Amino acid sequence: MKNINIFCFGFGQVAKSFLNKLSLANINIHLSTTNTSKTHTEKSKNLEFQSYKFKDNNFDPIILDKLKKSDHILVSIPPINGEDLVIKNFSDIIKNSKIKWITYLSATSVYGDHKGDWVDEMSETKPTSPNGLDRLKVEHEWLNLANKNNLPLQIFRLSGIYSQKYNVIQRLKTGTANIVKKNNHYFSRIHLEDIANILLRSLSTFKSNEIYNISDDKPASSEEVMMYAVKILNFKVPKIIREEQIESKMLKNFYKDSKRVNNKKMKKFFNYKLKFPTYVEGLNNIQNNLI
Repeated sequence: MKNINIFCFGFGQVAKSFLNKLSLANINIHLSTTNTSKTHTEKSKNLEFQSYKFKDNNFDPIILDKLKKSDHILVSIPPINGEDLVIKNFSDIIKNSKIKWITYLSATSVYGDHKGDWVDEMSETKPTSPNGLDRLKVEHEWLNLANKNNLPLQIFRLSGIYSQKYNVIQRLKTGTANIVKKNNHYFSRIHLEDIANILLRSLSTFKSNEIYNISDDKPASSEEVMMYAVKILNFKVPKIIREEQIESKMLKNFYKDSKRVNNKKMKKFFNYKLKFPTYVEGLNNIQNNLI
């Protein structure tokens, strides 16, 4: 692949990291993105592109023309009030397009609580959080749209993302980290760079209507990860709190669910070896490359 005309709904850390991988692969990129404020020109490294206003049902009409010309679509906008705004506003354009690749970024919150057991793509989805409920509903909407219109769709269920910029080391250094004590609480993570690498690989290794867990090899408790970060920083152990002391509603929802996410399907289909197979390699790399 030498040329790609890609439309990114949302342009957060995953989309930006993916774009960097495309640039390094010497692919000629025509990029369009969205933002919630105004249409404007942006520049990322050597690539200049347009970012179009898209908020709720209000969008720059140029988006319609850009979608008609796009051959790849990445959707990273989360559901708003239980609705997928891309399907709501652009499904007619998308189903009549010549798209070769659509990727919807979902989340492993769709699995809900499995009492610390392993889950794979065939496991029961029983979300408990508003985010998980909305994500599962929207997954079904995308699959329905793809099946009815023979669209090339894949869904990535992302585990908890960490990166050079957003990680437990930074939280420790800024004094915003706590340890939440809860027995048998497991969750899975994935480094941003591995997500971008798998997205890049999926451009040439693709199967429509498939769902993949995007996760590393070592689910662990937040306490375990925090204590490893404390060790490599040689910091004092942060404040330990009980689950009932959590003030954030989002964090409370997070601690309702305990599961270990199986990534075998992802690794086998994409023939991919994780750059950061566990939080140990990921945090070591972050610590060694701090600016």
